[in-house]
Order: sequence, then structure tokens, then C-alpha cells
Amino acid sequence: MRDQQAGAGPSERRLSTKEAAEVLGVKPETVYAYVSRGQLSSRRAPGGRGSTFAAEEVQALARRNRRDSAASTPAGGELSVRTRITLIEEDRYYFRGVDATELAARHSYEEIAEWLWTGRMRPGTAFAAPAASVSVARRAVDALPEHAGPADRLRVAAIAAATADPLRFDLSEDAVLGTARTLIPTLVAALPAVTGARHDDGPLARRLWTRLSGRRPDEASLRVLDTALGLLADHDLAASTLAVRVAASARAHAYAAVSAGLGVIEGPLHGAASGLAHRMLLEVLDQGDAAPVVADELRAGRRVPGLGHRLYSGEDPRASALFALLADVPGAEPALAAARDVVATAARHTPLHANVDLALAVLTVSSGMLATAGETIFAVARTAGWIAHAMEEYGERPLRMRPSGLYTGPRPPQPLPE
Repeated sequence: MRDQQAGAGPSERRLSTKEAAEVLGVKPETVYAYVSRGQLSSRRAPGGRGSTFAAEEVQALARRNRRDSAASTPAGGELSVRTRITLIEEDRYYFRGVDATELAARHSYEEIAEWLWTGRMRPGTAFAAPAASVSVARRAVDALPEHAGPADRLRVAAIAAATADPLRFDLSEDAVLGTARTLIPTLVAALPAVTGARHDDGPLARRLWTRLSGRRPDEASLRVLDTALGLLADHDLAASTLAVRVAASARAHAYAAVSAGLGVIEGPLHGAASGLAHRMLLEVLDQGDAAPVVADELRAGRRVPGLGHRLYSGEDPRASALFALLADVPGAEPALAAARDVVATAARHTPLHANVDLALAVLTVSSGMLATAGETIFAVARTAGWIAHAMEEYGERPLRMRPSGLYTGPRPPQPLPE
């Protein structure tokens, strides 16, 4: 029976540990886990045996858990998180309700980042990196082996920059915004320049170009790069973004949350996918025909790089926007033709459309960039979205990103191993 102390009002009704566990639908030890996380308060029972819990507080936690469970586990069984940042539906995607491709066509990457973070447009905004952060990040990146990949360099740069920021543990909105506006240009500034001389003036896209290509950029190419950064700034709960939100749920600071995202994009199914498409286009250009190259991919049991996206039934809107701009880039036509050949050839086997990785590959191939350049573009761009999601998660209940494991091993008790 619920324990109600003599003379106490209804709001002071107390539950035993067993009763609280029954209301919450958990084991008694989980009740104490809620206490240790600060989600529930306890009071020693009269006589000092066990603990008691305020009934209203327990019931409020149970209601909150039910709401979170309903929002996090839709009918399909996949994890879902409430967010106001990006919506993807009907082969389009939107940043805070505004068509993302239209935003990228009219605004710079820095302006789009501000829109994601604050919901306000700041025309002409530009990011600048503090000299101290750049210095420590460059020293750390320059110490890496020459074969280090983009994610390695950016992750090390983020960690190094964090050590130069004594206020990194301040998770207030203004503090995190300050971190966001300096971290992204610091990541770019820490990357080695292709020609050896780093240039850190001008728009972020121009600064990034010198880290990707030894060629002098024309305005059309810079526009494609800046648009690509804006288009890739966020894409709902991709794998790397989910990792960022898990880190932010544990109240990791923004540098650490971004580092979690960088640790995920290295996979060939995420940020590194454009590198596979880059190499494929080079093979098509070398052979003059996509058919044998596509055949080799299919014969090996691999997906054709740059084709298909689980969220779009038609062509990826990011790819469509970039292909339209690439048509105006001097020297991009051969790579564009190779990409069209790949799509047409693969369509004989399965009706898949181009995705953003194929469009990035056209940019990197036609600009004389390395195959890893697309991964760098992706990582720098997505940092804006990661920070937006981290900021959103900081406003949620701590440690809510904690699913329960479904144990399928042998049931205890098992004998001690020999």
C-alpha cells in the first residue's frame, strides 16, 4: 500500500522502492539509477531501512518516459528524435521549414549555419578563427603522418582546439554559438594547403579550396563548393548526427560532440562514400565507357557508388542542385558526362538515381582534387548541423539517449569459466 505520512497532504504521498518500480515499469535497481542521474529524488524511510519517493514525482517521470518512448520508437521500430532543425519529405528537405536547396542557392554556407543554429538570417556573416586555436590545431595536425585521412586531421584539430578553450564546458546557448563560429574556420585553417602556402582570408569556401586543390579557382567552381557546403550542412539524423546527439545528451562539450560525429563519417557508407564515386568516375574517364566499370562493381557484389538514397525515391535534391551549377564550371563537362553515363548504364540493372556523392565526385574530379576531398567537404559542412543538433540536445533531459539492450546471451547463473 502507498505510504502516506500522518498529517501529510496528498502532494507529499511517498512510495517505497518496490512501489516506485511498479509505477515506472522498471526493476528496483533502475529506480536508484534514476536517482543517481538526478531524475528522481529520494528520502530515507522511517527507521533508515530503504528509501521513499514522492508519488507525484514518480508519476511525472513515468509520464515523461512514456512520451519519450512514444516519440522515440515509431511503428517501424527505428529510433526517432524530436527535432526542429531538418525535415525530409516527398523528395525535398527543409532547414527550419525553408527549402534547403533554395537557401543554398541564395545564401552562403556561413549564413545557412547561422540559420540552423538560431533560426535567424544574418546576411554577410563571416567566420573567423582565433589565432591561438589555429596555432595549436595546426601543430597537432602537422604532427600526423602524411597518409592521415581527412577525418583524422579534422578530429585531431577539433580536440586540439578544445584544449585552447578554457570555457568549452560552458554549455549555455551563447557560449556554444561562440564555439561554433570559431571551430569551423579553425578546422579549415588547420588543414594543410595543397600548394604548401595556407591562405586564411576571404569566404570560407575560398579558404577550403586551397586545402583541396592546387588549381586557382574560378568563380563558378567556388560557387559550387560554397553551395555544396550549404546543402550538406545537415540532413536530419544521419549516423554521425545521432552520435553527436548521444554525446550532447551526456553533456559532452561542443568540440567533443563534433569529434564524435567525425568518428562516424569515416565509414564508406557515410562521409567517405564520395571517394568511391570519385575513383569510379576516373575509371570511366580512363576507359571512355561506364559499362565495364559498372559491370565490375556489380560482379564484385558492390553497390554502384553515387547511386540511390534510402530517403529519396527520385534524384537526391542535393545532387540536382549541384549538377545544375556544375554545368557552368569550365572543364567539368567530361566528369558530368561520365556521371550521366554511370546513371544510364546502371538504370538497365536497377532504377537508381544519382545522389549527392556522385555530384561531389564530379566536382572533385573536375577540379583536380584528391579522392578524399569529398570527405573533407562533407565533414566541414556537416559540422554546422552537428552543432545545431548538439545545441538542441542540450535543451533536453540529460542522458535520455540511453536505449536498453536486448540481451540474447546465455541466462545466468552460468559456471565460472575454467
